[in-house]
Amino acid sequence: MTTPTLGSQALSYEWIKFRSVRSTVWTTAATAVLPLLGAVFVAATGSLQPDDTVLGGSLTLSVVAQMLAAVVGALVVSGEYSSGTIRTTFAAVPRRSTVFAAKATLVAAVMYALALLSCSAAYLVGDAMLPEGRYAQGDPLPALFGIAASFAVAAVLGLAVGTLVRHSAGAVTTVIGVLLLPSLFGPLFGNAERWIAGLSPTAALEKLTQTSDATADTVGSLGPWPSLLLVTACTTALALTALVLLRRRDA
Repeated sequence: MTTPTLGSQALSYEWIKFRSVRSTVWTTAATAVLPLLGAVFVAATGSLQPDDTVLGGSLTLSVVAQMLAAVVGALVVSGEYSSGTIRTTFAAVPRRSTVFAAKATLVAAVMYALALLSCSAAYLVGDAMLPEGRYAQGDPLPALFGIAASFAVAAVLGLAVGTLVRHSAGAVTTVIGVLLLPSLFGPLFGNAERWIAGLSPTAALEKLTQTSDATADTVGSLGPWPSLLLVTACTTALALTALVLLRRRDA
């Protein structure tokens, strides 16, 4: 019989904890449900403007759902520090880098798959319920894969923040601020606005919902895919920083 590697053991432990903690389970469920509720509400109330798109209108609550994905990432690690169970985790898997990698892999994979299914279903609901031919249709498939990736990035961002803050309430507050502040303060930086505002997964998500139908001017000068790449790079850098500090503080 083949002995499981330390990485696979760590991933198995993280999966057991993920589905055993109520806070992460319920927040994950809300992340999945919100896009569908938004699509039904928009279609039922007819609240879209004539220049809105099927994809963008169907995902009207996707930004809130993405914030919840980031909260899940934060809770996965900060909840363990708050409860003290992180000691048990490090006793079972002594390598901090392996634990961090397992958590990151888990939250990214879960949120990617969940967002892809939920947002695709929301689009199909909106497409079926909205008046035919009234709103731009476009080709949403590439955008949906990008949107799912933005959820995964947000979850890893939450994990990095939770690793740095180590307190559930503080981590949740901080990660929501990190998601919102670039868009809020971007206009203060003049010509650099498109880069500053594009530093958040929320900005990438908002642009991606427009990619299948909107013009380049509407999407923004930075563009949805460059924005997603920029966000991914910045999140990776923050995650590596969190890992280095984790190993130093707990050494």
